[in-house]
Amino acid sequence: MSATPSTLGVDGPDRLDTQALFATLAGLCGSFVAIGLARFAYTPLIPSLIQAHWFTASQAVTLGAANFAGYLLGALLGRPIAHLLGNRLALRGLMAAATLAFFACAFALSIAWFFAWRLVSGVAGGAIMVLVATSILPHVPPARRGFVSGMIFLGLGLGIAASGTAIPWLLHYGLRVTWMGLGAIALLLTAISWFGWPRADAPVAASAPGSAHHGAAKPTGALRVHYAQYAANALGLVPAMVLLVDYVARGLGQGAASGAHIWVLYGVAAIAGPIVCGQVADRIGFRLTWRFALLAQAVAVALLALSSHTAAILTATVVLGAFTPGVVPVALGRIHELIPHDHLEQRAAWSRATTAFALFQALGGYGYSYLFSHTHENYALIFTCAAVALTLAFVVDLFMSQPSSITGS
Repeated sequence: MSATPSTLGVDGPDRLDTQALFATLAGLCGSFVAIGLARFAYTPLIPSLIQAHWFTASQAVTLGAANFAGYLLGALLGRPIAHLLGNRLALRGLMAAATLAFFACAFALSIAWFFAWRLVSGVAGGAIMVLVATSILPHVPPARRGFVSGMIFLGLGLGIAASGTAIPWLLHYGLRVTWMGLGAIALLLTAISWFGWPRADAPVAASAPGSAHHGAAKPTGALRVHYAQYAANALGLVPAMVLLVDYVARGLGQGAASGAHIWVLYGVAAIAGPIVCGQVADRIGFRLTWRFALLAQAVAVALLALSSHTAAILTATVVLGAFTPGVVPVALGRIHELIPHDHLEQRAAWSRATTAFALFQALGGYGYSYLFSHTHENYALIFTCAAVALTLAFVVDLFMSQPSSITGS
Protein backbone atom coordinates (compact mmCIF):
# COMPACT_ATOMS: atom_id res chain seq x y z
CA MET A 1 0.00 0.00 0.00
CA SER A 2 1.55 3.32 -0.95
CA ALA A 3 1.97 6.16 1.50
CA THR A 4 0.00 9.37 1.26
CA PRO A 5 1.15 12.79 2.42
CA SER A 6 -0.92 12.48 5.59
CA THR A 7 -0.21 8.89 6.63
CA LEU A 8 2.68 6.54 6.22
CA GLY A 9 0.26 3.76 5.44
CA VAL A 10 -2.39 2.14 7.60
CA ASP A 11 -4.29 -1.12 7.30
CA GLY A 12 -7.22 0.43 9.16
CA PRO A 13 -8.00 3.61 11.11
CA ASP A 14 -6.10 2.39 14.18
CA ARG A 15 -3.45 0.12 12.66
CA LEU A 16 0.09 0.79 11.49
CA ASP A 17 1.64 -0.90 8.48
CA THR A 18 5.30 -1.71 7.89
CA GLN A 19 6.20 1.81 6.76
CA ALA A 20 4.76 3.39 9.89
CA LEU A 21 6.46 0.88 12.16
CA PHE A 22 9.76 1.43 10.34
CA ALA A 23 9.41 5.19 10.87
CA THR A 24 8.75 4.55 14.56
CA LEU A 25 11.91 2.43 14.72
CA ALA A 26 13.85 5.23 13.03
CA GLY A 27 12.58 7.68 15.65
CA LEU A 28 13.62 5.33 18.44
CA CYS A 29 17.09 5.03 16.88
CA GLY A 30 17.30 8.81 16.60
CA SER A 31 16.60 9.49 20.28
CA PHE A 32 18.81 6.51 21.23
CA VAL A 33 21.88 7.87 19.40
CA ALA A 34 21.53 11.65 19.58
CA ILE A 35 20.29 11.89 23.17
CA GLY A 36 20.57 8.53 24.93
CA LEU A 37 24.18 8.01 23.83
CA ALA A 38 25.46 11.42 22.66
CA ARG A 39 24.49 13.13 25.91
CA PHE A 40 24.24 10.45 28.56
CA ALA A 41 27.12 8.13 27.64
CA TYR A 42 29.50 10.90 28.69
CA THR A 43 28.38 10.77 32.33
CA PRO A 44 29.75 7.29 33.20
CA LEU A 45 32.96 8.16 31.34
CA ILE A 46 33.83 11.19 33.50
CA PRO A 47 35.66 9.25 36.28
CA SER A 48 37.74 7.37 33.70
CA LEU A 49 38.55 10.54 31.75
CA ILE A 50 39.86 12.07 34.97
CA GLN A 51 41.73 8.98 36.17
CA ALA A 52 43.35 8.47 32.78
CA HIS A 53 44.50 12.12 32.90
CA TRP A 54 42.78 13.05 29.67
CA PHE A 55 41.29 16.00 31.53
CA THR A 56 41.15 17.46 35.03
CA ALA A 57 37.94 17.15 37.04
CA SER A 58 36.84 20.71 36.26
CA GLN A 59 37.71 20.31 32.58
CA ALA A 60 35.72 17.06 32.35
CA VAL A 61 32.61 18.70 33.83
CA THR A 62 33.01 21.75 31.57
CA LEU A 63 33.30 19.50 28.51
CA GLY A 64 30.11 17.80 29.62
CA ALA A 65 28.42 21.17 29.59
CA ALA A 66 29.54 21.68 25.97
CA ASN A 67 26.90 19.16 24.97
CA PHE A 68 24.25 21.27 26.72
CA ALA A 69 25.36 24.38 24.81
CA GLY A 70 25.15 22.40 21.59
CA TYR A 71 21.69 21.15 22.54
CA LEU A 72 20.51 24.76 22.81
CA LEU A 73 21.93 25.56 19.37
CA GLY A 74 20.31 22.45 17.98
CA ALA A 75 16.92 23.36 19.46
CA LEU A 76 17.17 26.75 17.75
CA LEU A 77 18.55 25.47 14.44
CA GLY A 78 16.47 22.30 14.05
CA ARG A 79 13.59 23.87 12.16
CA PRO A 80 15.76 26.04 9.86
CA ILE A 81 17.85 22.96 9.00
CA ALA A 82 14.72 20.96 8.23
CA HIS A 83 13.30 23.84 6.17
CA LEU A 84 16.52 23.95 4.12
CA LEU A 85 17.09 20.21 3.66
CA GLY A 86 13.72 18.60 4.37
CA ASN A 87 13.03 16.45 7.42
CA ARG A 88 14.40 13.21 6.02
CA LEU A 89 17.76 14.54 4.82
CA ALA A 90 18.14 16.69 7.94
CA LEU A 91 17.60 13.76 10.29
CA ARG A 92 20.00 11.59 8.33
CA GLY A 93 22.67 14.29 8.47
CA LEU A 94 22.17 14.90 12.18
CA MET A 95 22.43 11.18 12.96
CA ALA A 96 25.64 11.02 10.91
CA ALA A 97 27.08 14.05 12.74
CA ALA A 98 26.36 12.51 16.15
CA THR A 99 28.02 9.27 15.02
CA LEU A 100 31.09 11.05 13.70
CA ALA A 101 31.45 12.90 17.02
CA PHE A 102 31.92 9.61 18.88
CA PHE A 103 34.82 8.60 16.65
CA ALA A 104 36.37 12.08 16.89
CA CYS A 105 36.25 11.98 20.71
CA ALA A 106 38.44 8.86 20.64
CA PHE A 107 41.33 11.25 19.98
CA ALA A 108 41.84 13.81 22.75
CA LEU A 109 44.01 16.04 20.57
CA SER A 110 43.21 19.11 22.67
CA ILE A 111 40.50 20.53 24.91
CA ALA A 112 39.30 22.67 21.99
CA TRP A 113 39.01 19.60 19.72
CA PHE A 114 37.07 17.64 22.33
CA PHE A 115 34.88 20.64 23.15
CA ALA A 116 34.02 21.15 19.48
CA TRP A 117 32.91 17.56 18.98
CA ARG A 118 30.93 17.47 22.21
CA LEU A 119 29.27 20.65 20.94
CA VAL A 120 28.47 18.94 17.61
CA SER A 121 26.89 15.99 19.43
CA GLY A 122 24.76 18.44 21.40
CA VAL A 123 23.61 20.26 18.26
CA ALA A 124 22.57 16.93 16.76
CA GLY A 125 20.69 15.99 19.94
CA GLY A 126 18.82 19.28 20.24
CA ALA A 127 17.82 19.38 16.58
CA ILE A 128 16.70 15.76 16.59
CA MET A 129 14.63 16.33 19.75
CA VAL A 130 12.80 19.16 17.97
CA LEU A 131 12.35 17.30 14.68
CA VAL A 132 11.96 13.61 15.43
CA ALA A 133 8.41 13.53 16.80
CA THR A 134 7.08 16.33 14.58
CA SER A 135 8.47 14.52 11.52
CA ILE A 136 6.78 11.22 12.31
CA LEU A 137 3.59 11.81 14.31
CA PRO A 138 1.70 13.85 11.68
CA HIS A 139 1.95 10.79 9.39
CA VAL A 140 0.51 8.45 12.03
CA PRO A 141 -3.21 7.87 12.70
CA PRO A 142 -4.32 9.95 15.72
CA ALA A 143 -5.39 6.85 17.64
CA ARG A 144 -1.82 5.47 17.46
CA ARG A 145 0.17 8.63 18.14
CA GLY A 146 0.43 7.95 21.87
CA PHE A 147 2.02 4.57 21.22
CA VAL A 148 4.39 5.94 18.58
CA SER A 149 5.39 8.91 20.75
CA GLY A 150 6.18 6.59 23.64
CA MET A 151 8.29 4.36 21.42
CA ILE A 152 10.25 7.36 20.11
CA PHE A 153 11.13 8.61 23.59
CA LEU A 154 11.82 5.05 24.74
CA GLY A 155 15.05 5.31 22.75
CA LEU A 156 16.35 7.84 25.27
CA GLY A 157 16.06 5.40 28.16
CA LEU A 158 17.41 2.52 26.10
CA GLY A 159 20.43 4.66 25.21
CA ILE A 160 21.13 5.46 28.84
CA ALA A 161 20.83 1.80 29.85
CA ALA A 162 22.99 0.69 26.92
CA SER A 163 25.71 3.19 27.78
CA GLY A 164 25.80 2.00 31.38
CA THR A 165 26.00 -1.62 30.23
CA ALA A 166 28.47 -1.30 27.37
CA ILE A 167 30.89 1.26 28.79
CA PRO A 168 32.25 -0.80 31.74
CA TRP A 169 33.01 -3.65 29.33
CA LEU A 170 34.54 -1.34 26.71
CA LEU A 171 36.69 0.43 29.31
CA HIS A 172 38.65 -2.79 29.82
CA TYR A 173 40.16 -2.05 26.40
CA GLY A 174 40.84 1.63 27.08
CA LEU A 175 39.14 4.97 26.59
CA ARG A 176 39.91 5.18 22.89
CA VAL A 177 38.31 1.82 22.19
CA THR A 178 35.33 2.85 24.33
CA TRP A 179 34.66 5.92 22.19
CA MET A 180 35.14 3.82 19.06
CA GLY A 181 32.70 1.23 20.38
CA LEU A 182 30.07 3.89 21.06
CA GLY A 183 30.64 5.18 17.54
CA ALA A 184 30.11 1.69 16.14
CA ILE A 185 26.79 1.37 17.99
CA ALA A 186 25.71 4.79 16.70
CA LEU A 187 26.77 3.87 13.16
CA LEU A 188 24.70 0.67 13.26
CA LEU A 189 21.60 2.50 14.49
CA THR A 190 22.09 5.26 11.92
CA ALA A 191 22.17 2.62 9.20
CA ILE A 192 19.01 0.97 10.56
CA SER A 193 17.15 4.29 10.59
CA TRP A 194 18.46 5.52 7.21
CA PHE A 195 15.48 4.48 5.09
CA GLY A 196 12.90 4.63 7.88
CA TRP A 197 12.41 8.39 8.02
CA PRO A 198 9.20 9.55 6.27
CA ARG A 199 9.83 10.50 2.65
CA ALA A 200 7.38 13.42 2.71
CA ASP A 201 7.60 16.30 5.16
CA ALA A 202 4.75 16.66 7.63
CA PRO A 203 1.56 18.23 6.28
CA VAL A 204 0.58 21.58 7.75
CA ALA A 205 -1.47 21.03 10.87
CA ALA A 206 -5.00 22.33 10.83
CA SER A 207 -5.72 25.11 13.25
CA ALA A 208 -8.85 25.58 15.24
CA PRO A 209 -11.46 27.83 13.65
CA GLY A 210 -10.64 31.47 14.16
CA SER A 211 -7.06 30.84 15.24
CA ALA A 212 -5.29 30.95 11.89
CA HIS A 213 -5.02 34.71 11.95
CA HIS A 214 -2.38 34.72 14.63
CA GLY A 215 -0.34 31.76 13.36
CA ALA A 216 1.89 31.14 16.37
CA ALA A 217 0.43 31.64 19.81
CA LYS A 218 1.55 34.54 21.92
CA PRO A 219 2.64 33.19 25.28
CA THR A 220 -0.14 33.61 27.83
CA GLY A 221 0.45 33.81 31.57
CA ALA A 222 -0.07 30.09 32.03
CA LEU A 223 2.23 29.24 29.13
CA ARG A 224 4.95 31.58 30.40
CA VAL A 225 4.78 29.91 33.80
CA HIS A 226 5.02 26.51 32.13
CA TYR A 227 8.09 27.57 30.13
CA ALA A 228 9.70 28.84 33.34
CA GLN A 229 8.89 25.61 35.16
CA TYR A 230 10.29 23.51 32.33
CA ALA A 231 13.45 25.64 32.41
CA ALA A 232 13.69 25.11 36.18
CA ASN A 233 13.24 21.39 35.56
CA ALA A 234 16.35 21.54 33.37
CA LEU A 235 18.30 23.11 36.24
CA GLY A 236 17.08 20.32 38.47
CA LEU A 237 18.09 17.48 36.15
CA VAL A 238 21.54 18.68 35.01
CA PRO A 239 23.48 17.63 38.17
CA ALA A 240 22.29 14.03 37.90
CA MET A 241 22.96 14.01 34.15
CA VAL A 242 26.57 15.12 34.65
CA LEU A 243 27.66 14.25 38.18
CA LEU A 244 25.72 11.24 39.43
CA VAL A 245 28.25 8.61 38.33
CA ASP A 246 31.22 10.73 39.38
CA TYR A 247 29.57 11.36 42.76
CA VAL A 248 29.21 7.65 43.42
CA ALA A 249 32.58 6.70 41.94
CA ARG A 250 34.82 9.45 43.36
CA GLY A 251 32.68 11.47 45.76
CA LEU A 252 31.62 8.42 47.75
CA GLY A 253 34.77 6.47 46.90
CA GLN A 254 32.90 3.44 45.55
CA GLY A 255 34.79 3.20 42.26
CA ALA A 256 33.92 3.38 38.57
CA ALA A 257 32.20 -0.03 38.55
CA SER A 258 29.68 1.08 41.20
CA GLY A 259 29.14 4.31 39.30
CA ALA A 260 28.40 2.36 36.13
CA HIS A 261 25.92 0.13 38.00
CA ILE A 262 24.11 3.24 39.24
CA TRP A 263 23.95 4.48 35.66
CA VAL A 264 22.39 1.21 34.50
CA LEU A 265 19.72 1.62 37.19
CA TYR A 266 19.21 5.21 36.01
CA GLY A 267 18.76 3.90 32.47
CA VAL A 268 16.33 1.14 33.46
CA ALA A 269 14.22 3.73 35.27
CA ALA A 270 14.42 5.96 32.20
CA ILE A 271 12.99 3.15 30.06
CA ALA A 272 9.95 2.89 32.33
CA GLY A 273 9.57 6.65 32.88
CA PRO A 274 7.63 7.74 29.77
CA ILE A 275 5.27 4.76 29.97
CA VAL A 276 4.49 5.25 33.67
CA CYS A 277 4.12 9.03 33.35
CA GLY A 278 1.76 8.61 30.41
CA GLN A 279 -0.44 6.16 32.28
CA VAL A 280 -0.58 8.41 35.34
CA ALA A 281 -1.46 11.43 33.19
CA ASP A 282 -4.27 9.46 31.53
CA ARG A 283 -5.76 8.85 34.98
CA ILE A 284 -5.29 12.17 36.79
CA GLY A 285 -4.54 14.66 33.99
CA PHE A 286 -1.32 16.31 32.88
CA ARG A 287 -1.58 19.24 35.29
CA LEU A 288 -1.50 17.09 38.42
CA THR A 289 1.07 14.74 36.89
CA TRP A 290 3.28 17.74 36.10
CA ARG A 291 2.96 18.98 39.68
CA PHE A 292 3.79 15.56 41.08
CA ALA A 293 6.80 15.30 38.76
CA LEU A 294 8.25 18.57 40.04
CA LEU A 295 7.78 17.56 43.68
CA ALA A 296 9.19 14.05 43.23
CA GLN A 297 12.28 15.36 41.46
CA ALA A 298 12.86 18.01 44.13
CA VAL A 299 12.73 15.37 46.87
CA ALA A 300 15.04 13.04 44.92
CA VAL A 301 17.74 15.67 44.33
CA ALA A 302 17.45 16.77 47.98
CA LEU A 303 18.15 13.16 48.99
CA LEU A 304 21.40 13.27 47.02
CA ALA A 305 22.35 16.52 48.75
CA LEU A 306 21.50 15.39 52.28
CA SER A 307 22.33 11.69 52.45
CA SER A 308 25.05 9.32 51.22
CA HIS A 309 23.13 6.26 52.40
CA THR A 310 22.80 3.57 49.77
CA ALA A 311 18.99 3.51 49.99
CA ALA A 312 18.81 7.27 49.44
CA ILE A 313 21.14 7.11 46.43
CA LEU A 314 19.18 4.25 44.86
CA THR A 315 15.82 5.95 45.44
CA ALA A 316 17.02 9.24 43.98
CA THR A 317 18.53 7.43 40.99
CA VAL A 318 15.28 5.66 40.16
CA VAL A 319 13.16 8.82 40.49
CA LEU A 320 15.49 11.06 38.49
CA GLY A 321 16.09 8.37 35.89
CA ALA A 322 12.36 7.91 35.36
CA PHE A 323 11.62 11.62 35.05
CA THR A 324 14.56 12.50 32.79
CA PRO A 325 12.62 11.24 29.74
CA GLY A 326 9.25 10.97 31.51
CA VAL A 327 8.92 14.70 32.05
CA VAL A 328 9.06 15.33 28.28
CA PRO A 329 5.64 13.86 27.34
CA VAL A 330 4.16 15.33 30.54
CA ALA A 331 5.38 18.83 29.64
CA LEU A 332 4.11 18.39 26.09
CA GLY A 333 0.74 17.09 27.33
CA ARG A 334 0.43 20.09 29.64
CA ILE A 335 0.86 22.38 26.63
CA HIS A 336 -1.90 20.49 24.85
CA GLU A 337 -4.15 21.08 27.87
CA LEU A 338 -3.43 24.81 27.74
CA ILE A 339 -3.91 24.95 23.95
CA PRO A 340 -6.47 22.22 23.35
CA HIS A 341 -7.49 22.68 19.71
CA ASP A 342 -4.78 24.40 17.66
CA HIS A 343 -1.98 22.19 16.31
CA LEU A 344 0.03 25.10 14.93
CA GLU A 345 0.01 26.88 18.28
CA GLN A 346 0.85 23.65 20.11
CA ARG A 347 3.86 23.16 17.85
CA ALA A 348 5.04 26.74 18.37
CA ALA A 349 4.60 26.48 22.13
CA TRP A 350 6.52 23.19 22.26
CA SER A 351 9.36 24.75 20.29
CA ARG A 352 9.58 27.60 22.81
CA ALA A 353 9.41 25.20 25.74
CA THR A 354 12.20 23.05 24.28
CA THR A 355 14.34 26.14 23.73
CA ALA A 356 13.76 27.31 27.32
CA PHE A 357 14.75 23.87 28.60
CA ALA A 358 17.85 23.82 26.40
CA LEU A 359 18.89 27.36 27.43
CA PHE A 360 18.71 26.67 31.14
CA GLN A 361 20.26 23.27 30.69
CA ALA A 362 23.27 24.99 29.11
CA LEU A 363 23.34 27.76 31.74
CA GLY A 364 23.02 25.17 34.48
CA GLY A 365 25.77 23.06 32.99
CA TYR A 366 28.24 25.92 32.98
CA GLY A 367 27.04 27.39 36.27
CA TYR A 368 27.32 24.07 38.07
CA SER A 369 30.71 23.50 36.44
CA TYR A 370 31.91 26.82 37.87
CA LEU A 371 30.58 26.02 41.33
CA PHE A 372 32.06 22.52 41.20
CA SER A 373 35.55 23.74 40.34
CA HIS A 374 35.48 26.71 42.76
CA THR A 375 34.06 24.91 45.81
CA HIS A 376 36.53 22.02 45.98
CA GLU A 377 34.11 19.66 44.19
CA ASN A 378 31.22 20.20 46.59
CA TYR A 379 28.62 17.77 45.26
CA ALA A 380 26.11 18.56 48.01
CA LEU A 381 26.01 22.24 47.03
CA ILE A 382 25.31 21.39 43.40
CA PHE A 383 22.48 19.02 44.30
CA THR A 384 21.05 21.58 46.74
CA CYS A 385 20.88 24.22 43.98
CA ALA A 386 19.00 21.75 41.80
CA ALA A 387 16.56 20.93 44.60
CA VAL A 388 15.88 24.65 45.17
CA ALA A 389 15.09 25.21 41.47
CA LEU A 390 12.62 22.32 41.39
CA THR A 391 11.03 23.35 44.69
CA LEU A 392 10.44 26.89 43.41
CA ALA A 393 8.81 25.49 40.26
CA PHE A 394 6.54 23.32 42.41
CA VAL A 395 5.58 26.17 44.72
CA VAL A 396 4.75 28.42 41.75
CA ASP A 397 2.48 25.69 40.40
CA LEU A 398 0.65 25.46 43.72
CA PHE A 399 -0.20 29.15 43.66
CA MET A 400 -0.94 29.40 39.96
CA SER A 401 -4.56 29.74 38.87
CA GLN A 402 -6.01 26.81 36.99
CA PRO A 403 -6.71 27.77 33.39
CA SER A 404 -8.09 25.06 31.21
CA SER A 405 -7.24 26.54 27.87
CA ILE A 406 -5.36 29.28 26.12
CA THR A 407 -8.33 31.58 26.26
CA GLY A 408 -8.80 31.12 29.96
CA SER A 409 -5.22 31.96 30.87
